[in-house]
Amino acid sequence: MEELLKQSASQQRKALLNKEISAVELANASFARIDEVEDKVKAFNSLTKESALETAKKVDDMIAKGEELPLLAGIPTVLKDNMNFKGSKTTASSKILENFVSPYNATVTEKLLNNYVPIVAKANLDEFAMGSSNENSAFGKVHNPWNLNKVPGGSSGGSAASVASCEATLALGSDTGGSIRLPASFCGVVGMKPTYGRVSRYGLIAFASSLDQIGPFARTVEDAAMLLQVISGLDERDSTSLNVPVEDYTKSLNNDIKGRKIGVITDLMGEGVSNDVRKAVENAIDTYKQLGADVVEVSLPTLKYSIGIYYILATAECSSNLARFDGVKYGYRCADANNLLEMYTKTRAEGFGAEVKRRIMLGTYALSSGYYDAYYKKAQKMRRLVKEDFDRVFEQVDALISPTCPNTAFDMGARMADPLSMYLTDIATISANLAGIPGISVPAGFDSENMPIGLQILTPQLKESDLFNFAYKFEQEHDYYKTIAKL
Repeated sequence: MEELLKQSASQQRKALLNKEISAVELANASFARIDEVEDKVKAFNSLTKESALETAKKVDDMIAKGEELPLLAGIPTVLKDNMNFKGSKTTASSKILENFVSPYNATVTEKLLNNYVPIVAKANLDEFAMGSSNENSAFGKVHNPWNLNKVPGGSSGGSAASVASCEATLALGSDTGGSIRLPASFCGVVGMKPTYGRVSRYGLIAFASSLDQIGPFARTVEDAAMLLQVISGLDERDSTSLNVPVEDYTKSLNNDIKGRKIGVITDLMGEGVSNDVRKAVENAIDTYKQLGADVVEVSLPTLKYSIGIYYILATAECSSNLARFDGVKYGYRCADANNLLEMYTKTRAEGFGAEVKRRIMLGTYALSSGYYDAYYKKAQKMRRLVKEDFDRVFEQVDALISPTCPNTAFDMGARMADPLSMYLTDIATISANLAGIPGISVPAGFDSENMPIGLQILTPQLKESDLFNFAYKFEQEHDYYKTIAKL
C-alpha cells in the first residue's frame, strides 16, 4: 500500500478504474501512513476521516455501477486549515479560532466534494497564513520531511509536507506572497499559484484580499494541472472571480517548446543566492536550451522594491481583514473583561500570536491618518509599476524563470529572531502576487545536504497552460520528482 501512496494521482486513478484497489482502501492507506509518520511531520491540525471514507465509498459505488468517474475522484487530498469545510474545525492555526467549527463550505471545498475527492485532513499553517517557515502556528511547528530539524517553508507548510511525506497525494494551499511556491521548493514537490481570480476565494479566511490565491500541491506537474482544473471557475460569491473558461490543462503539457522564449530574471540570480541554488537554475537553463527554447537574460528593475511594497499592502489589508476577530460573534473571547473595550483588547492580545500582531500594527500604522499617502498610496502606485515591468518583459518572452527561493530549507528557529531575514525568504515569489500572474515551483535538484531546490516559472496572466507546459517539459527531463523523502 505504501508504494501506491507514492504514486501520482493519475497512476492512482488508473488503479481505481482497473479495480486494482478500491477508493476506501486508498483512503485507509492514507490514514495508515498518517498514523505512521504524523508524529514526526506534524502536518495536520485535524483529520476528517469520517467524511473522507464516506466520499471514498461513493466512489467505489460509482465504479461498481460502471459510472463515469470525475477527474480526481477517490484521490486522498488535504485542505489548508484556512479553507472552510462544513462541520470541521477551521482554525487558520490561531488560538482565536481554536474551537471554530465551520458552518459552510468554501467554494474549493465544494468543488472537491462535487468531484468525489476524499478530504483526509486540515493542514497546519503559519497563523492566518502569515509566515515563511510554518513556525508561527498556535498548534506547533511543521517539520520538513527531508530533514525533521529544518522548516518546511510557509505559510502552507503542512500542505507541502503532507504531499512530500505521502500522507496524501494532493493538497490545496493559499499563496499571498509565495506561500505555496516556497514550501513546495523546500519540500521537493510541485506547488502552483494561479492567476489572481482564476480560483474562487469564497470561504478562504482572508489575509490580504488583493493578493490571496488558492492553488494546488502535487508530486507531479500533471497532478497539479488536474487539481487546478477541478478547483477553477467563475464563482458569483467572489466578486474578484474571473469569468474565463476552465481549461483542460493536461492537453498542452507535452507541447513542443522549440523556439519559445524564456527569460532568466537576472535580478534574482545575484547576491544572496546560494551556490547550489544558482547551479540548479543554470542546469535548468541548459535543459531548456537542449529542448530548443531560446533562453535570454531579462531585468525587472522594480523587483527590488517588491518586499517593501508587499509588506505595506499585505499588512494594511491584514489589519482590515482581521478586525472581525474581536470576541463578539465567534472565536475565542477572554474570560475576565470588565467592559467592551477591555474585552476587545484582551481577546486580541491573548488570541493572536506575535507575528500576526506585528503585521496588524504595521498595517494599522500604514493606514493611519497622516501616513496613508506616504505609505499605502505610494505602495499602490509602485505595485502598478511592478505590473508594468512584467507586461513589458512578457512582450519579449513567453515565460520567466528564477530560483523559487535564494536558499534551501533552513534550520528551525534560525530566522525567528530576525523578521527582516525571514521576510527576505520571499524575495523571488512576492512580485507574482503583486502583478496577479501565475507561477509554479518544480523540483530542480538537491543541495549539498540533500535538501530540495525549487525552480520558479512565471507566465503572463491566464497563461496557465503555458506555465504547466514549460514546467512539465523540464520535469520530464529529470528524475527529481521521483525522489521521495525517506522518513
